Amino acid sequence: MVSVPSPTHGAHSGTAVEQPPLPVKLVVAGGFGVGKTTAVGAISEIRPLTTEAAITEVAAGVDDLTHTPGKTTTTVAMDFGCITISPTLKLYLFGTPGQDRFGFMWDDVTEGALGGLVIVDTRRLDDCYAAVDYFEHKDIPFAVAVNAFDGELQHDLDQVRWALDISDHVPLIVFDARETGSVRDALLVVLEVALSRAQNAAAN
Repeated sequence: MVSVPSPTHGAHSGTAVEQPPLPVKLVVAGGFGVGKTTAVGAISEIRPLTTEAAITEVAAGVDDLTHTPGKTTTTVAMDFGCITISPTLKLYLFGTPGQDRFGFMWDDVTEGALGGLVIVDTRRLDDCYAAVDYFEHKDIPFAVAVNAFDGELQHDLDQVRWALDISDHVPLIVFDARETGSVRDALLVVLEVALSRAQNAAAN
């Protein structure tokens, strides 16, 4: 459960004063072409802000398009969207660029984030190590979501956890970056992990 302030009452009128939703920043991260922009776009209640650029012949020679042959653009800075989960909670979503050469921007994108969702493509697990390592190194609560492209997984979740060396306490789930409900459920997992850590820290 999310702990948020209760509505307050006017000092003179005695009427309830509605509090705005509690803003929470979450980061959507992962390798190149795993579905970050798609996930933010699927859930955002506003038209998402994207910083997409066309993939040039030079970039195509650097970024592996083997499993994403139809991909013509790539995020060069960040994606941004938001979703009101309830009258008391609003998530602000920041998607990171996936290519290693834009890794220097990650610190700026993740600053102030309560947690992160690391999206994984099981067809190319090698591209996912950097994102998992980043959140572990920065000690930011996160969950790993395997994007089920075409509803299929190349490896089961136990194999993915072993291959990426994901700690047992990190949630590992399957989701569909194109489906609003699926993205929402994945973000709620991140929120639960982050709030659980905050509560444990407050108790110690």
